[in-house]
Amino acid sequence: MTNSYDTGRLNLPFVGISTFGKRPYQADWSAIRADVAVLGAPFDFGTQFRAGARFGPRGIREASTLFSFGHAGAYDHEDGATYLGPEVSIVDIGDADIVHTDTEKSHANIETGVRAILDAGALPVVLGGDHSVNIPCIRAFEGRGPIHILQIDAHLDFVDVRHGVRHGHGNPMRRAAEKDYVTGITALGIRNVSSTAKDGYEAARAMGDDILSVRQVRKLGTMGVVDRIPKDARLYVTIDIDGFCPSIAPGTGTPSHGGFLYYEVLEILQQVAQRHEVVGIDLVEVAPDYDHTGSTAILAAQVLLNFLGFIFHARGK
Repeated sequence: MTNSYDTGRLNLPFVGISTFGKRPYQADWSAIRADVAVLGAPFDFGTQFRAGARFGPRGIREASTLFSFGHAGAYDHEDGATYLGPEVSIVDIGDADIVHTDTEKSHANIETGVRAILDAGALPVVLGGDHSVNIPCIRAFEGRGPIHILQIDAHLDFVDVRHGVRHGHGNPMRRAAEKDYVTGITALGIRNVSSTAKDGYEAARAMGDDILSVRQVRKLGTMGVVDRIPKDARLYVTIDIDGFCPSIAPGTGTPSHGGFLYYEVLEILQQVAQRHEVVGIDLVEVAPDYDHTGSTAILAAQVLLNFLGFIFHARGK
């Protein structure tokens, strides 16, 4: 495998337009031809505390340029593998249109984007936005076979209805569990004071939610955790950045101390990619303005790119 350092542009991270990983921009959603399509969902009207995740897609894209050096993929000396080489095609299809104050229209536009990606046979990667954007993402999978959700999060997000709100960022896992094609949820990292009350936890378990705190995950270890996911399940992975400890991811609206560190999540994702078909990904709740170092957005970009590398390496690419 060769790179283009000597024959093409150097194309340093701070040069050019910030698409995800500096991959090509595809504005025509009817002409997606790629293994992966990245969609921004800059919606944060579902937040209950600090807003700002509407700037998450832009922040993650800019941070992802740091990892654009690999003209011929990224070699990992620990794994002895080259990830995301030129045989893996990734496009950035821009953002879903957000209509200010209109949750249902904004969510519908996000769903349209995810459906376009799935119709093209590509893997959808959605950049949030608050966690409510998961609701239209899961809706887009209707009629496409059963899925199991792997959730990495500080909060259970299993509120049913509160003051008439059904589609806020505390509701997505409840809305997902109601779908007949969602076979269950594995929730990792749930801890401390949650947005979900006791009856929500009871409902979650009754509806097939396997709930583990950070300490429980650490006690079980990577393999013990992954063994709890149903064998041969098709996985949709939703990553709330507040699942990580705010010591490494302060740029989020609802930080919760005691969260995961980088390699704890990475090793779980690597095992998941080897064992399961991953059919969709979202990463949400990055609010760049609360982290002037940029490290939260960099963490988000690095997790996504590594996870994509694991997925396509497992597929033989």
